[in-house]
Formats: sequence, C-alpha cells, structure tokens
Amino acid sequence: MAKTAVDVLIINPGSRMSVYQELGDEFSAIEPPSLAGLFAEYLRRKSMSVAIVDAPAHNLSSRQVAELVHRDYDATLVVMVIYGFQPSASTQNMPAAGETARALKELDPRCRVMMTGTHPAALPERTMREENVDFVCDREGPETILLTARALKEGSTAFDGIPSLWYRRDGRILSNPPAALMDDLDNELPGVAWDLLPMEKYRAHNWHCFEHIDQRSPYVSMHTSLGCPYKCTFCCINAPFGKSSYRMWSPEAVIKEIDILVNRYGVKNIKFVDEMFVLNRAHVMGICDLIIERGYDLNIWAYARVDTVKVEFLDKLDRAGFRWLALGIESGSKHVRDGVEKGRFGSSEIIQVVRTIQNAGINVIGNYIFGLPDDTHQSMEETLQLAIEANCEFANFYSAMAYPGSKLYGLAIANGWDLPPNWIGYSQHSYETFPLRTETLTNAEVLKFRDEAFHRYFTNERYLALVKRRFGDKVLAHVAEMTRIRLKRKLYSDARVAVTI
Repeated sequence: MAKTAVDVLIINPGSRMSVYQELGDEFSAIEPPSLAGLFAEYLRRKSMSVAIVDAPAHNLSSRQVAELVHRDYDATLVVMVIYGFQPSASTQNMPAAGETARALKELDPRCRVMMTGTHPAALPERTMREENVDFVCDREGPETILLTARALKEGSTAFDGIPSLWYRRDGRILSNPPAALMDDLDNELPGVAWDLLPMEKYRAHNWHCFEHIDQRSPYVSMHTSLGCPYKCTFCCINAPFGKSSYRMWSPEAVIKEIDILVNRYGVKNIKFVDEMFVLNRAHVMGICDLIIERGYDLNIWAYARVDTVKVEFLDKLDRAGFRWLALGIESGSKHVRDGVEKGRFGSSEIIQVVRTIQNAGINVIGNYIFGLPDDTHQSMEETLQLAIEANCEFANFYSAMAYPGSKLYGLAIANGWDLPPNWIGYSQHSYETFPLRTETLTNAEVLKFRDEAFHRYFTNERYLALVKRRFGDKVLAHVAEMTRIRLKRKLYSDARVAVTI
C-alpha cells in the first residue's frame, strides 16, 4: 500500500494505562487533542497538508504509533504535541513522547521530529539533550511548525530565522529568539481540524455525565481562550507563552465551532479547556447568549476561580448548558493558600460560593491539593474537612508537584528538593507518582494522605446521600465501583518506605 505524503504529521502521544492505571479503563476521559487540532487547521490554511495520529484515542503503544507512521505516512516533519488535559499535566506524557520519537528514528533515521507543548517549552534545551528529536519549539507553536516544515520541503538546513526554534548544527544545540504571541485568535487560529480526529473515540469523564451516565460520547474539549492572567505558584500553564497572558476567541468564533460540533458530530458533552473560563464578563455572557439563541441541549463544564464567580453569571451559564463549574479551592488553610498566591478568600467564602453555584442548579467539582510547601498533617486534614463540608458533586484530590515551567519547579531546584526520577512520576495517578515533600512530611506521607482522602471523601455518607438525591441509584453504584479501585503506588507500597498517617 502506498504511503500518504503529508507536509506535517502531528502525533498526540500518551498512554492511558501508564497515566491512570485502572481508572483509565472506564472512569477517565478520552480527550481530543484540541491544541493539535488548532495547529492542524492553522497549517492547512497555510497550504500545508496535515494528518493527526492520536495514540490514546486508538489505545496505541509508542511502538505501535511509530510502526503506523512508518507504514502509512511519508511526512516532511513529524510534530509531537505534548499537552496535558488537566492543568499542568503535559510532563506526564513525556515518556510516551520520548519512546515514540526513539522508535520513529529506529525505523527511519531520516525522519525529522519536533516536540512542542507545555513541557518542551518549559525545558527546551533539556528536551533537545535528552530526547531523540531534531527540533524543539519553546513557545506557542503554529508559526514555528509552519516555517520549519517549509524549510525542510525546500531542502534547506538554514533554520536561523525561524522564531522559537531549537535545533542542532555541527553537534551544537542552537536556539532562535521567541516568536510574538498571536493576538488575533479569530483569524490566526480559526478553529479545529475536527475532521482529522477520530471523533467517535472520545468520551467524557465519568462525573461530567452523572446526569446521564450512559451517554459519555460523543465528547470534545475545546478552547475559548489561551493562557491565564494569574500566577499560581504550582501552575506551569503559561510556559508556552513566556509570560502570564490571556487572549480570547470572540463569542462568534466559539459558537461557529459549537455549531460544527453539534450539527456535524452530534456533540452534547463539551469541556472548555481554558485555564480560566469564568472571568471576562463580555466573553462569558456573549458565548452564553449565542448558545441560548440556538437552543442547544449541551452538557458543558469549565474552570472558574472562587473569586471570579459572579451571581449575575449563573443564570445564563445554567440556561446555556453549563452543568459543571470546576473550582480551584486547593487548600483548607489560608496560610497554605497564601503561600501559593491563592489566599484571597477564606473557607467560609469558599463554602458560600459553592452553595451559590449549587443553588443555581449547576454542579461543582472542587479541586484540592495536598503537600503544598507550607502543608502539615494538620493543614492537609483541614483541606479534607473543607472538602467534606463543601460537599461538591465531585472532587479531585491532587498531590503537590513541582511541574517544569512553574515557580514551584524553580523553588524545588533552588532548594535541592527531591523531584520525580522520571517524567511519569509527575502523573497524579500513576504507579510511579512522586510528589513534593514538605518541611514536616515525606513525599510518601503526602501521597498516602491524598489516596486515603480520596476514599474518605467518596465513601462519606453525606456525599453519597447527595449523589443519590442529585443523580440516582445508578450513579451511586458507579461511585461505589470507582472507589473499589485502589491505585498501586511504588512510593509507599515499597516495604522499605515507612509511612505513618
């Protein structure tokens, strides 16, 4: 069979089993790579031929991805877009990306490979040194990918004028000045190449569909903005942008994408992947108004901050189909929240905001972090008790990680704190998870507390009563099935590690 010639082949690397263990089988989402789709559409509009290979969607190993590419495609440039589908989660996909790149080079040493995304942008020189790649992009990506592919098509080895590009010459690693950020997203990144993605493969997170647990597909995640204006110490989301930034697509551009998704693909379940959707009044209200005008029956979830949720937003969010808002509550200790620049509100205010959202008919998912730098056993217990009191319809419990590109990473390097020995250790749910330690707690103690907190929350009678009342017996049984899964952890299952909780 003849190979398909393409200018750019984009790969979304990843392994559901490595990242989520057993939770990846049924409970986690299978996310469309929205950033890869944006890049693909950008390139097509610049007269580039493009294809996408989505490894997690097809449940392909790194070797299988490389064999598929080698067998089916003749690509001028292969681009690995290493992106996380939960905040700061790009790094956990680096093992799969690295294995895929090595396998591609084994099968065809002439294959030209670029890595881009949050992690490579945070550590471009290290990525060039450690991975079997020819190029790294240290900023947003589209223009750098385009100009590199054009140079390769023309047979050029002169990459000096390509912004944000890292490359090799005579065995030396070189880099070019950064590209300017795109300001006019409507015209510069006008939509996603949904037709290049296996749309039938994607499914929502289990909790996202608690109101219709058997209808998790079709599903998409999409951007309405890029970046975040805030500077939380533990977050690396702005690494590809070089600074805190916040740029939005217009409501008209957003609804154009939703029109395609609803009318062509029958999509109901949508995640707005923006780090902070509920922020700009005109943006939020404009999108809501256009959805309401069309009368679409949608199940949307989006991120918000406790201090950005306004009562005036909630009625329209509800009418537009926003069934879930995710709040970054992080810690039950104001002192700990102050330490990561998230402490402008107290626990009583947090509970009040949660109740206000719930009273508007919208479900809340609370996000909590254990093991932030100032955490003690007592403050982590305060965080868990706040979560139990807030009694959100779902909760995510994370361990603090010094993600590359975050202020916390720089702090960890400066202080000589132990970091994960490999990139998969940055995955919250993996066997190798290796969170930060605190002044008073080992990383094993932090992780053990996080895992036990998860089970204490989801087996709490008050929470189970809420689930039964809001979603019924079927979802109650689903939650029970979820809590039967106990993640395996190298850090504290090793008999040599003493853990006292």
